[in-house]
Amino acid sequence: MVKTIATTKMSSKGQVVIPETIRAELGLKAGSQFVVVGKGDVVILKAIEAPSISEFDPLIFQAREQAAKHEIK
Repeated sequence: MVKTIATTKMSSKGQVVIPETIRAELGLKAGSQFVVVGKGDVVILKAIEAPSISEFDPLIFQAREQAAKHEIK
């Protein structure tokens, strides 16, 4: 993976624009969500995605098994 380096500024409202080249490279779209970590003079943005409903299927299955086992309706 080739690193892309760019500069940006923060607005008076605290908004930071991610440069178009980086958005395109990472496939970021409007509404993309991030975890923001700050320490000292370093700020890290990590793109995150909401889990799909199918990722919850094993948990739902386990919950139903436990409910049936303990006769919970």
